[in-house]
Amino acid sequence: MAEDASLLTYLREASSWDADSVIAARLAARRAWAVAAIAMAIALLALAALAMLTPLKSVEPFLIRVDNTTGAVDPVPLFAGHENLPEVVSRYFLTHYVLTCERYNPASAEQDYNECGAFHNARRNQEWYAMWNRANPSSPLNQYRDGSTVSAQIQSISFLQQSAGTGLAQVRFIRAVRHGSGSAESITHWIATIQFSYAEPPSDPRTRAWNPLGFRVLDYHTEPEVIDSAGAPNKGKP
Repeated sequence: MAEDASLLTYLREASSWDADSVIAARLAARRAWAVAAIAMAIALLALAALAMLTPLKSVEPFLIRVDNTTGAVDPVPLFAGHENLPEVVSRYFLTHYVLTCERYNPASAEQDYNECGAFHNARRNQEWYAMWNRANPSSPLNQYRDGSTVSAQIQSISFLQQSAGTGLAQVRFIRAVRHGSGSAESITHWIATIQFSYAEPPSDPRTRAWNPLGFRVLDYHTEPEVIDSAGAPNKGKP
């Protein structure tokens, strides 16, 4: 009987030791999960703080100007799209826009499409997309899929209105279509009426490379120009 009592006592102590070990393991696991949760919360707070600080750490490039005579150094102010630019600048952008957007060459069509989009406001970009959409029978992708190419040549630019960074101009140009079928090149005369303005230059590096001064085409309308038998524009006809 004494041996049975000793055995029972040993078994109770062993069971108690196992129970204590299980409880200790569970407590350690709970502590580990609590520490992990706290660490994760701290990491999330750190990420949130870093995200909030990111705008404050933005890098803005600037240009330094050095006077050749005095050696004085001063930063050149960035163009923000609000200054009144000379007419020659608008003339350049109007020429570049018409030449790029009126031409068509299968090899450069995609780049020309994107480059023209860099000069559009939102409404004009929607019109530009609709014009090039393959669902449109008049799309250049459908008209010239036989390998035809189109080039443009500027004849003259007339400013009808220009003030405070906005303007209205008419651009006379020649459109030459070289047919893929091998037939003779067809030449037509056109007048483009363009309403434009200057806005803040785009932030995208690729778009800004095309349009560094924020030139915007707000409205673009073309119509054929009637040429008389002498080759001069006929002002008496619409």
